[in-house]
Amino acid sequence: MARQLDEQIAGRFPVGQRLRVLDVGMGQGTQALHLARAGHQVTGLEQDAKMIAAAREALSGEPEGIRERMRIIEGDGRDTGVHFLPGSFDVVLCHGVLMYVNEPDPLLAGLARMLAPGGLLSLLVRNGDALAMRPGMSGDWAGTLGAFDTTTYRNRLGLDVRADRLDALTATLAGIGAPLHAWYGVRVFTDTAADGAEIPADVETLLAAEERAGRTDPYRRVAALLHLCGVRG
Repeated sequence: MARQLDEQIAGRFPVGQRLRVLDVGMGQGTQALHLARAGHQVTGLEQDAKMIAAAREALSGEPEGIRERMRIIEGDGRDTGVHFLPGSFDVVLCHGVLMYVNEPDPLLAGLARMLAPGGLLSLLVRNGDALAMRPGMSGDWAGTLGAFDTTTYRNRLGLDVRADRLDALTATLAGIGAPLHAWYGVRVFTDTAADGAEIPADVETLLAAEERAGRTDPYRRVAALLHLCGVRG
């Protein structure tokens, strides 16, 4: 997904431009650090204390220049208007968050307001059109049948969460003034890999296969996750 995001940034902004980036629900800060290392000014917004501590620990090991380019704020992604002025960012990330939000439309509208004109909104969501794939590939036939007509599921943490369908989310993005510009599949072939599975020796070949599938129909349509990029009009 980082490669997909880099592709979208490179295609939209001049080379060398230092972008203002907001990472909503940044978790342990992996993507935020990636962008800070690339020279961008990054703000991470996170409400989980453990994730904030992990992000700060990771940041503390970076060179001073990178530490100066990244700040971490404790807060809820639904309250961006409390922390920032509209149009404050060139890029807004919201990765792995929407599945935990029962009513995502107000959150998405708030994120769109944070974007400057021409800004990029990057979303990573569970693919509601492919919920039957994981139980089907693991031989859980009852679970497979039950997954066809729902957008809710139980994740690997044992939490009951929700997924988004591509068509519905495309309509939402158009409605909030950040229409869909590009979309990818993420974890097409590797979604059923066990947690903690050993990294294969040919990992670069694996990543190349995933990257190719993530931009190619029909494979991307059955990916576990969707990466959608909207652009503020």
